[in-house]
Amino acid sequence: MTATPADTPSSAQAAILAEALPYIKRFHGRTIVVKYGGNAMTDEHLKQCFARDVVLLKLVGMNVVVVHGGGPQIENLLARVGKKGEFVQGMRVTDAETMEVVEMVLGGQVNKDVVNLINQAGGKAVGLTGKDGNFIRAQKLRLPNKDNPGDLIDVGAVGDIVQIDPSLIGHLEGGGFIPVIAPIGVGKDGETYNINADVVAGKIAEVLKAEKLVLLTNTPGVLDQKGNLITGITPKQIDDMVDDGTLSGGMLPKIGSALDAAKNGVKSVHIIDGRVEHALLLEILTDHGVGTMIKSH
Repeated sequence: MTATPADTPSSAQAAILAEALPYIKRFHGRTIVVKYGGNAMTDEHLKQCFARDVVLLKLVGMNVVVVHGGGPQIENLLARVGKKGEFVQGMRVTDAETMEVVEMVLGGQVNKDVVNLINQAGGKAVGLTGKDGNFIRAQKLRLPNKDNPGDLIDVGAVGDIVQIDPSLIGHLEGGGFIPVIAPIGVGKDGETYNINADVVAGKIAEVLKAEKLVLLTNTPGVLDQKGNLITGITPKQIDDMVDDGTLSGGMLPKIGSALDAAKNGVKSVHIIDGRVEHALLLEILTDHGVGTMIKSH
C-alpha cells in the first residue's frame, strides 16, 4: 500500500502544530498557574519535558507561574535525621524541627533545582518563597476534627493563607521572568509556615485571575470507585465522593483548592497525569486532555 501524505511524520507534526494555533491565540497574554509535583519532579526525562513545556508556553505568549511541592525530597531528609513524616487530612504535621527541614528543602534545594531546570531549557526563571516581599501572608492552620465537631486539630507550623500580594509576580512577569514559588508563608510576627502546595497554587490562581490552574499528579486524574477516569466533575459530585471515601488523603487538599479556584474566577481547573510526557502541552494546546477538568457548577 502506498503511503499517503497523512502517514508521514512531517505532515502529522504539521497537523499537531496547526491544532495548537487556536489555543495559542486564545491563551496569549493569559496566566497559567501550574502546580508541579509527583513523578514529574523526580523522573529525569519527565523533568526535562516539563521544563521545555513551560518555556514553550512562555515563548508563545502565556504568563506561566510555577508552584512546586517537594514531598519525596522532604521525606528523604527527614529520614536522614531520624524523623518520620505524619499526615492528617492530607496535611503534613510540622513541628519546629520538621519546619526547618521543610524550609531547607522547599525554599532551598527544590526551588533552585526547578529554577535551574527551566533556565537550562531556555527560560528565565526566578525562585521565590512567600517570605520574599511578604507576598504570602499566613496564619496557623487548625483542622476541624471530623470525629469530634467543634474540636480543632493542631498540626504545628502549617499555614492557612491570609493574603497574597500579586505585585511581585506582576513585576517578574513584566520582565519576562517565570516565577517559581515554594509554598512557604510568613506570619505577622515573621513566623515561617509550611503551606500545602496545591492550596498555594489555587490561591495564587485566584488572585492572578488565571485562565487555568493545572495540578500535576501521580494519577490519571480524579478516579471513580472502580478506578475509571472522570474527565469532568462538578462540586456536588466531589462532595459525594468525599463523603463516601472515594476521595481521601492527599487528594483532599488538591480537590479542595481546585474547587475553590473554579468557584472564585479561575476559568478552568485541571488535575492531570504528570507521568505522561509533555502532559502540560497536551492539556493546554491540544484537543486531547490528559486528566480531569473541574467545573465550577
